[in-house]
Amino acid sequence: MGSSQTIRKLPARYAGFVMPLVLSVLMTFVVSAIATGRSLGFGPDFLATWPVAWGLSWLVAFPTLLLVLPVVRRIVGLLVEAPAR
Repeated sequence: MGSSQTIRKLPARYAGFVMPLVLSVLMTFVVSAIATGRSLGFGPDFLATWPVAWGLSWLVAFPTLLLVLPVVRRIVGLLVEAPAR
């Protein structure tokens, strides 16, 4: 990709969907790898089992994040002072 080309970004209205999507992918990637490695070790069984564990954990994590994120934002708002404007 040349320097004259720019990557098109999604409109700001999609941030509420993209943020939990990225967060769920990264968190389940790490947590499922640690849990699978701890359970099976990091040998051939790990490589065969971990992608399935990751996919299943992501299928649970992403909709869960979409549901609980508004509650989390309210709780954080109660605990953290709003930025000065």
